[in-house]
Amino acid sequence: MDARELVRSVRSVAAVRTVGSARGLRSVRSAWRRWRADSVELPPPGAGRARVPGEAVGAEPQPGGGVVRFARSSLRVRVAAGGAVFCGWDGAEPEPSYALAGACPEADERAVLEPDTDGGWRVVSERVLVVVSRLGAVEVRTPGGVMLRRDLPPRWWEPVPAALRGPAGSAGPRTAAGTGSPAGSPWVQRSEVAADARFFGLGGRAAGPRLRTGAYRLWNTDPGGAFEPGDDPLYVTMPVQLVVADAGTHLVFHDNSWDGRVALWEGEEGEGSGHDRPGRGELRMDGGPVRYWVMAGTPARVLHAWAALTGAPALPPAWALGHHHARWGFGSEREVRRVVTGYQERGLPLSALHLDIDHYRGHRVFTVDRERFPDLPGLAAELREQGVRLVSIVDPGVKAEPGLAEYDSGVAAGAFVRDRRGREVRGEVWSGESVFPDFTDPGVRAWWGGLYAERLAQGFSGVWHDMNEPVSFAAFGDPTLPRSARHALEGRGGDHREAHNVYGLAMARAGYEGLCELRPQERPFLFSRSGWAGMQRYGGTWSGDVTTGWPGLRASLALVLGMGLCGVPYSGPDIGGFTGSPSPELYLRWFQLGSYLPLFRTHAAIGAGRREPWEFGARTLEHATAALRERVRLLPYFMTLAHLARRTGAPYVRPVWWRSPEDRALRDCEDAFLLGDSLLVAPVLEQGADRRAVRLPRGRWYDTATGLAHEGPGQVLLDAPLSRIPVLARAGSVLPVAGADGQVELEVWAPAPGRTGGGVLITDAGDGWEQPEVVRFTTRSRGGVVTVEQDGAEEVSYPVRVRGSAAGSAAR
Repeated sequence: MDARELVRSVRSVAAVRTVGSARGLRSVRSAWRRWRADSVELPPPGAGRARVPGEAVGAEPQPGGGVVRFARSSLRVRVAAGGAVFCGWDGAEPEPSYALAGACPEADERAVLEPDTDGGWRVVSERVLVVVSRLGAVEVRTPGGVMLRRDLPPRWWEPVPAALRGPAGSAGPRTAAGTGSPAGSPWVQRSEVAADARFFGLGGRAAGPRLRTGAYRLWNTDPGGAFEPGDDPLYVTMPVQLVVADAGTHLVFHDNSWDGRVALWEGEEGEGSGHDRPGRGELRMDGGPVRYWVMAGTPARVLHAWAALTGAPALPPAWALGHHHARWGFGSEREVRRVVTGYQERGLPLSALHLDIDHYRGHRVFTVDRERFPDLPGLAAELREQGVRLVSIVDPGVKAEPGLAEYDSGVAAGAFVRDRRGREVRGEVWSGESVFPDFTDPGVRAWWGGLYAERLAQGFSGVWHDMNEPVSFAAFGDPTLPRSARHALEGRGGDHREAHNVYGLAMARAGYEGLCELRPQERPFLFSRSGWAGMQRYGGTWSGDVTTGWPGLRASLALVLGMGLCGVPYSGPDIGGFTGSPSPELYLRWFQLGSYLPLFRTHAAIGAGRREPWEFGARTLEHATAALRERVRLLPYFMTLAHLARRTGAPYVRPVWWRSPEDRALRDCEDAFLLGDSLLVAPVLEQGADRRAVRLPRGRWYDTATGLAHEGPGQVLLDAPLSRIPVLARAGSVLPVAGADGQVELEVWAPAPGRTGGGVLITDAGDGWEQPEVVRFTTRSRGGVVTVEQDGAEEVSYPVRVRGSAAGSAAR
């Protein structure tokens, strides 16, 4: 146990002690059971004899590439039709995979495997060149030969003892999916990238979005209380790296869900000496296959390829893009009505209200406390008439209580995770001693999805998944299930070492598919605290329990940007922080940031201060009201971004280097972001600041508050009074907004003289699955007159308002 894990254990002990000594004692017992099971069922840690591939001895061409054979291993290289490169060692194949959305993409039939110099091989294709050295190093290059990354040959360590125990009743070692190596063989692979490269990704990292020199663990973890930027890992980890360099952008994904650690070293460039030190990376995994994908191109092309491989992001219903209010501790129907009435009396828009575990009967999932909520369906119907939807928390732990319907039906379905001897694995969560569904079993997913009928019957319009890392309270050690716990893994069989990181992803799939079947006419709304690569197919995520404080505010932006670059575009933080009582200034700055993020939600712990805007004084209420109304005005733009994310994989919230990755100054900018292509948002992240520097990408940018134009690239100093944060609009952009009557209008920002621009509007036909209308616009400026044209139409179908420095305007 390292120092960081010790801190987590102390936090866990403190957390369980706050809810009673009985639970604290049960958490000690749960931790002891987990430790005992793992010490008996799993081999002791340690490494045996190391193995490397050796020298190349031949190759076999195949569609898209081929197999290069080495003295002690083999490597399959396959270029897909879209240009993505797959590399699999020791017979590893692309499937089965929890990350892939469907079947493996078709091979690029034009990609050819041919001999290279010095006994190596190469795969030549139109979009990428892959060079395999005689000893197994793999270089991914541009078609012109510029190296993007170089992966050194992996090194395996045979486990001690050599043969791992298989499932109960089986004999011999289990092998990892699609490999010839034992599942528990640890391995390491090192890589090199350009000296100027910057690293992003690896899931939700509070210290991001840029990943500096350091170590990052790949193990979904509840930090055991509110986290700060220095805490790592958190709830969502992914072996996904986005690397941005002068030579180009590429994404690398190691399709392996085992526990692992990534070490990164940023490169160093010599000044005139030519002695550049490349950026370096090292991936160490406790087991599983050595297989990975590489996608190269512009950031937009890379994220598009990633979405094509792992699935299009789920499209949230339109109401989910409005403001959400949540709290652990509403406590009763009366309190819910009081909060909603508070919004209505002050003319504040509210789209959804979330109920936490306190609305359950004794914290038991899929139940209702009838004393506090005697008519939950009636309350939901009442609120829905007022335009407010109810969203329910759903935890995976089911109280192990005979007579409880969910437990009894789960036992009958054989739904719960078991140990090698076939006994239920039990842990401690909010409801007490509980069992955990095995979401890696298709039958269990179908059973669990059917349970959401109860949530729909109670009137809920959406769900948020919590505690699904999964968490089991523990007085010491890792707060999750025993690593020796058995899982179906789609019929392959295995243990929690492989299933842990995909548990939240598989739970999200169960919930999403269940909601689709139960209410096929509506798009489900689901977001999840934990997940893995591909989780965007089923919904989004949120920050989890971010600490209340200015560091927590900064971490909120880092998490949203980082998740977007891993392919999860819909996310947001707990505005105000999960714990504590934010000052009026901190709350307001957080609220202003949140109003420009996809998931716009206030939330707090049961013992924290309130989060209603009117609780922070008249001035804060005034400015928060302005932020809320601006969010409503921008809803057509947010809906357009949601549809674009589904079609292209591009996140709503993008780093400022998105369209200019070659700009090194922008690559280091972490305190601002692009909202789509049209807006640049510069939140205030420091206490007492009323001005802030903003680094601009190339082109003309208008301050939306003053209308003043600024030319990029470069840096400007802008006013940031408490009433607003700096927001700039790209010259030439067409921004769909809601007018005073609620109808869509076009806010056009004048192009620079002699330049053109444009934009797109995607209107949502409702919360169902109807195909939306896509309308494209082009703008140009000539002789001080701005012209707006609508593709395929003689006249523009929407009211147009031109802003910026143009002398006149015309629309057609």
